[in-house]
Amino acid sequence: MNNKKDSSVGAKEVGKISVVTFAIMNIVAVVSLRGLPAEAEYGLSSVFFYVFAAAFFLVPVSLVAAELATGWPEKGGIFRWVGEAFGPKLAFMAMFLLFVQVCVWFPTALTFGAVSLAFIGPDQTFDAALSENKFFVLAIVLAIYWFATFVAFRGVAAFTLLSKWGGIIGTIIPAIILILLGFAFLFSGEKIQIELAWKDLVPDLSNFNNVVLAASIFLFYAGMEMNAIHVKDLDNPTRSYPLAIGMAALGTVVIFVLGTLAIAFVIPSADINLTQSLLVAYFDMFKWAGLGFLGPIMAICLAIGVLAGIVTWVAGPSTGLLEVAKAGYMPRFWQHTNKNGMATHILLVQGIIVSFLAVTFVVLPSVEAAYQILSQLAAVIYLTLYMLMFSAAIYLRFSQPNRPRPYRVPGGKKGLYVFAGVGFTSSAIAFAFSFIPPSQIAVGSPTTFISILVGLSLVFAIIPFLIYAARKPHWRSENSDFAPFTWQVEGVHPGVENHSDRHTESVTEMHREGKGDAQ
Repeated sequence: MNNKKDSSVGAKEVGKISVVTFAIMNIVAVVSLRGLPAEAEYGLSSVFFYVFAAAFFLVPVSLVAAELATGWPEKGGIFRWVGEAFGPKLAFMAMFLLFVQVCVWFPTALTFGAVSLAFIGPDQTFDAALSENKFFVLAIVLAIYWFATFVAFRGVAAFTLLSKWGGIIGTIIPAIILILLGFAFLFSGEKIQIELAWKDLVPDLSNFNNVVLAASIFLFYAGMEMNAIHVKDLDNPTRSYPLAIGMAALGTVVIFVLGTLAIAFVIPSADINLTQSLLVAYFDMFKWAGLGFLGPIMAICLAIGVLAGIVTWVAGPSTGLLEVAKAGYMPRFWQHTNKNGMATHILLVQGIIVSFLAVTFVVLPSVEAAYQILSQLAAVIYLTLYMLMFSAAIYLRFSQPNRPRPYRVPGGKKGLYVFAGVGFTSSAIAFAFSFIPPSQIAVGSPTTFISILVGLSLVFAIIPFLIYAARKPHWRSENSDFAPFTWQVEGVHPGVENHSDRHTESVTEMHREGKGDAQ
């Protein structure tokens, strides 16, 4: 056996991921430029919020997700983790909310795309007015989204190239240009719009309303858990993973901090608009550098980046929900796929939800207000998922203590409790803040704003329980290869301590062999 392993060292090494590569993978998965104006309103104190959120949210999410992903590598992700800890009802709610959260996220990302398209004209004043036109934004949001959906119908191969080059053209290059121009402006001696003093690093936390908008910064770091499953592909993951995460966290914070400050240098806090200010910052800096003609080109690049991200993400949540549906948790209607293997019915339902949410651009007083309420709704849903994830990690250390975990959170059981506890507490605080209208943005009636936010949150939370209660045996597809939960194979309740030291597949195989011997 050892000789066999030795003879395949070359093949094994090919599949390994270096620490630097893994760090870059995580940075690319997390970094987005569209949210920077929201934090630029805080000036230099935005540095405090970025570092705080990284320490108390980003790092706990990354470490805890790695333990869960390697301990339960079977299909399902958060559905698997929550289900192993608390049973299928909460697991299905988690999976459904993940699907909904992405639906809510789409209009906010597409709003940025619509604003980018509005700024490709020669007249910046007209462009700014067009970007605030509700019906223009609504039309662009719906047009791009449904175009992306029909591209997704054609399968993964149809949008792989767009995703790759769109990310480079629409995110990486613009981020580099933003930071270089912003700091060139600073070091040129031009008057900047913020104070650079040590006292300005710490925000005024006594002003409760100031903290509300900053709570959204937690969602800037959402997605770091996506690559946790690859921790097993690292050499010596116990040492390499924390190092890679540290590098990724530092790189992400640096990009966010420098990009945010670049905007704050050139745009006064009072003039910052959540949807326009990134474009305005580019235009102002290009004009300052004598490169004004590049402004519309940058707007096109950012729009391409949005389109690439949307096309890539349109099919993402549908894939996970399709697997869960085939496992018997949703009616056969949701399990339909076309010749390209795409879940067309789920994609259509997803499109209807996105279209419904996009109508908020017409209902609310401004595009900025609609953008903010959808951003806060996405935060509420995503933070709910993170609280479930942290809770599951803590509970599974109790209920399945001997489960093989190729990677464990540093510090043993106490270390897990500290990291997961800090992550849960941070998520809970940000969750509570997400229901409060920010004072910096005109959102109309605060009562209406909160009612819409609470109402939609409750509707999306109740729907999965109704579907689960109505499930039927014939919903399970005969083609489903979705592994059962460990406690299901063992014939026990998820809340009962299970001393099995095998992964689910091994436990399942062991039980099958036992039944065969009995026969």
